[in-house]
Amino acid sequence: MQLRMSTRSMEGALVVDCSGGVVFGEESASLHDTVKKLLAQSPKVVLNLREVNYIDSGGLGTLVSLYTTARGAGGAVKLASLSQRVDDLLQITKLLTVFEVFDDEEAAAR
Repeated sequence: MQLRMSTRSMEGALVVDCSGGVVFGEESASLHDTVKKLLAQSPKVVLNLREVNYIDSGGLGTLVSLYTTARGAGGAVKLASLSQRVDDLLQITKLLTVFEVFDDEEAAAR
């Protein structure tokens, strides 16, 4: 399950548009490396998950790791535009109480 990412700037934040699956292995490592580099450029990173159709336990671990890395550096990683499947997963795992989640990337960037 391949993860594709593109990055853009919006209202002082860097937005990572993700599509595909966030799964343990190369996809999670790539997402982690990408966001870590972006956090060095800007303390605010938004993950647009509108087109992410699957996240496994390794992917969830990567999201939590990015959250703690950003917080430790005085920044923030926010989630935007969750697909229903991803929203359900974050509710079941109670991670919705950890992440700041927004309906769209514009609101998250503000």
